[in-house]
Amino acid sequence: MAAKPQKMPKVAKVKDKSPAEIQITSEQMLREAKERDLEIVPPPPKQKISDPEELQEYRLKKRKSFEDNIRKNRGNISNWLKYSKWEEEQGEIRRARSVYERALDVDHRSITLWLKYAEMEMRSRQVNHSRNVWDRAVTILPRANQFWYKYSYMEEMLRNIAGAREVFERWMAWEPDEQAWMTYIKFELRYKELDRARAIYERFVYVHPDPKNWIKYARFEENHGYINGARRVYERAIEFFGDENLEETLFIAFAKFEENQKEHDRTKTIYRYALDHMPKEKCLVLYNEYTKHEKKYGDKSSIDDVITSKRKFQYEEALKENSHDYDTWFDYIRMMEADGNVELTRGVYERAIACVPPIKGQAIGMCPKNKLFRGYIDLEIKLREFDRCRKLYEKWIEFDTENCKTWIQFSTLESMLNDIDRARGIYELAVSQQRLDMPEFLWKSYIDFETELEEWDRVRNLYERLLERTSHVKVWISYAKSQLSIPSPDASVCARSIFQRANKCLRGSSEKEQRLMLLEAWLGFEKEYGSSEYEEKVEALMPKKVTKRRQITTDDGTQTRWEEYIDYVFPDDQAAKPSLLLLAKAKQWAKQRQEEEEEIEEKQQEVEDENMEDLDKDDSDVEIGSTGSSSSSSDEEENEVKEEKSKSKRDRKRLKT
Repeated sequence: MAAKPQKMPKVAKVKDKSPAEIQITSEQMLREAKERDLEIVPPPPKQKISDPEELQEYRLKKRKSFEDNIRKNRGNISNWLKYSKWEEEQGEIRRARSVYERALDVDHRSITLWLKYAEMEMRSRQVNHSRNVWDRAVTILPRANQFWYKYSYMEEMLRNIAGAREVFERWMAWEPDEQAWMTYIKFELRYKELDRARAIYERFVYVHPDPKNWIKYARFEENHGYINGARRVYERAIEFFGDENLEETLFIAFAKFEENQKEHDRTKTIYRYALDHMPKEKCLVLYNEYTKHEKKYGDKSSIDDVITSKRKFQYEEALKENSHDYDTWFDYIRMMEADGNVELTRGVYERAIACVPPIKGQAIGMCPKNKLFRGYIDLEIKLREFDRCRKLYEKWIEFDTENCKTWIQFSTLESMLNDIDRARGIYELAVSQQRLDMPEFLWKSYIDFETELEEWDRVRNLYERLLERTSHVKVWISYAKSQLSIPSPDASVCARSIFQRANKCLRGSSEKEQRLMLLEAWLGFEKEYGSSEYEEKVEALMPKKVTKRRQITTDDGTQTRWEEYIDYVFPDDQAAKPSLLLLAKAKQWAKQRQEEEEEIEEKQQEVEDENMEDLDKDDSDVEIGSTGSSSSSSDEEENEVKEEKSKSKRDRKRLKT
């Protein structure tokens, strides 16, 4: 019997293979599995040990595992700690101690290792072993404060106060930080040992000589009722720091201490001593505290003294910034005179007299500078010494002849003094100089000067002289506009003639933008002051904007890419006339072609109308031969029309190119 052919399993067909709208990433699947606790591995089964032999086998296996890990990575402290922790849990303290000793041979400067070792001994109530470990730890690492804290705390918990004190004394020999000293002091205070605490404070303030530590010492004495002792501590602190290193916090604390003891005279003395011996810039808070104290406990005279001292401080600060501020000196002196202290007032007078202002004349002779000349001239103008101002301007011009600003200021001074001839002479000297830094400003100032005086002939003369030196378009435009300011009926005619001169002058210039600017200004003038006839004439002179191409040449002479630029073609430009003629002929030819196209279209329309009429006729009235001839003639006409259309299209393309 033949075996039946095995059927292939059906493969599931996916009808829709497009991606789903919501895509799920592998990261999202793992996160959801974690959230749903799908990846939680069940804990390993607990091993139950029933006899000592099995226990020994288990311990041997674990120790071998720990030893292998240590052998692989001997410097990893965590392997040692896990090993010793396991031995401790097994109750094998000696083995755990042996593991710690072996680990210390590897890294004896590990703070964590020493701490775990000592804590293990303390948990096992091995006091002497704990002391031994702590003693070795603080000997090897005396700067590790954790060892000292735990060592002293262990001794205190064991009620071994003498031993804890000995640990603290060993620690203080290394002069640790402030917190360690305060811990020792608090330890003595817990057992009411005030004398010992005071002795520690005596050592502490010299090891860490900071004002806040002296203040802590004084408050310790004050809190325990030793008022005189606290006062002596403050006095010793002020004497210790001296006049050069005084701090306002120390004086404020001392003053508030005396204020709490109702010793207001002592408080005032402390504040005044501090204000007299400390730098003024370090006494801002001290002044405020002194003012508050006097407002609460002082009388009117004392309050006035505080205000006076504060104003004195402000005057001193202002004079430090500018010792030649004589207004401040006068206010300072008046305040001192009102205070009635003759000696102090005389000292302020002498200091003010010693601040002689710098002699600017000598400074100019030794080191002349524009800023120095300007300051000296301003001073002389305030003093109304105009002859000195003239001499200074002369010196300034000798020093810097090219400075147009100096010439203008000198002439402005003379015009303010109504000396017109001298001012005009200064301008004439200025414009005759060969080199100037800003000649355009100088000429403009000179022209404005004559314009204000309404000297129109001089204004024209100046413009003509300026045009001999430069033919800039702005000069021409300003010249033309200046004629409109003249009260004369021929002002517009003169202005127009200037525009015409300017146009002729700039016609041969290569700067076509300047000529365009001139024509635009001229056109604006004609729209406002001229007639439509002149306006049309000016518009006829306006150029046409043409886009051209040119090849860029580098510094080494090689020619690179092409670039487009804007050029202006003026109608009256001789070089542009051939191109304008060509443009005119091109426009005429285009117009002629357009007329021919219109005629062709009209003919085509007529032919179409005739064809329509032939179609409307009755078939019986038309013979076959005549029908064929008419159809052939119409075909010929259609072909002619098509040829005319194609020809016109070619002509249009040629015209565009």
